[in-house]
Amino acid sequence: MSPKRILLIVGGGIAAYKCLELVRRGRERGLAFRCVLTAGGKEFVTPLSLASLSGEKVYQELFSLTDEAEIGHIRLSREADLVVVAPATANLIAKMAAGIGDDLATTLLLATDKPVLIAPAMNPMMWAHPATVRNMARLREDGIRVVGPNPGDMACGEVGSGRMAEAHEILAAIEAILNPMERPLEGQRAVVTSGPTREAIDPVRYISNHSSGRQGHAIARALAEAGARVTLVSGPVQEPDPEGVTTVHIESAREMLAAVEAALPVDIAVCAAAVADWRPALAPARKIKKEEGAAAPVIELVENPDILRTLARHPRRPRLVVGFAAETGDLEALARAKLARKGCDWILANDVSPGSGIFGGESNRILLLTAEGESEAWPELDKREVARRLVRRIADHLAREADHG
Repeated sequence: MSPKRILLIVGGGIAAYKCLELVRRGRERGLAFRCVLTAGGKEFVTPLSLASLSGEKVYQELFSLTDEAEIGHIRLSREADLVVVAPATANLIAKMAAGIGDDLATTLLLATDKPVLIAPAMNPMMWAHPATVRNMARLREDGIRVVGPNPGDMACGEVGSGRMAEAHEILAAIEAILNPMERPLEGQRAVVTSGPTREAIDPVRYISNHSSGRQGHAIARALAEAGARVTLVSGPVQEPDPEGVTTVHIESAREMLAAVEAALPVDIAVCAAAVADWRPALAPARKIKKEEGAAAPVIELVENPDILRTLARHPRRPRLVVGFAAETGDLEALARAKLARKGCDWILANDVSPGSGIFGGESNRILLLTAEGESEAWPELDKREVARRLVRRIADHLAREADHG
């Protein structure tokens, strides 16, 4: 079979350098690339770099006599299987939404009859600007696919959502579009919990933890990409809601349990949230004031509902119940004890000791334990790759279960 052809439009942003990795890794997977470099894009990467990695000529000018005679912008837009815009800047997004074609890139986007995938990248304030929000809504209505952006530190020094998706994320999105039948969880329903919970001490203070929700959100996204209908129950996090997922925002453990039970019945439950084990017995309606000479207040704690154990023993128990064990020592022994105590099917254990970088970090190191006694130690992986590996494991498990059922 001939390789799938990608028309890659490289926009003018610092994230353009990631396109070099995208082309390199994409060719390793059997994809063929033709690249279009915008005027802004060539300020960050060179035509020679893209041509060397793609093995193809790089196109830049709309009114190039040679290019128009040899191929023309119409043929260039039609001979691809997929058009990818990365980075998709605020300017490019605005032009796409308005139907403006004033250079080669935007003219190609108007002329193509193929699917279009964009990877937005810009300053967080620009991403959150009402104009960009409106433009993105229009593009989604027009059927444009989107991957990212991700939260994190920006080149401008600010922090927030706006970083372009990594090469492996864009490739996963490309492959999902080009191979739409490869959705092993089509028809399955899933619920995922993510992030921390907050347990009120008074109207302005709470008990919580350092969970970023990055792993849980990645799992919800990967399940949706595999075809599942996903409900994500999320505590307070900075992560954006994943595309194609129904997200329910909660604060407390009791609210999370109620939202999870409302999502039942489901086939798959993944409890990745870091739920507070205890909450204050009383939460006054007024702020607790510090008074001169008075003793520090005593806060009585009561146990929160155990969401993982509740699901594992629920009358409408999911076919597969997966939990996480965040430990700070003796990882395997503590995780095995939790697996038995909770009654779930799998536990994904990780070491969150100080210095591990797991809470709030980009990567994770997993020890997977099953109720059948299996054990798998995964290497340190990006949290999105952890999510994809888990989803593949889930799909294989459910397929085997169906074969033996």
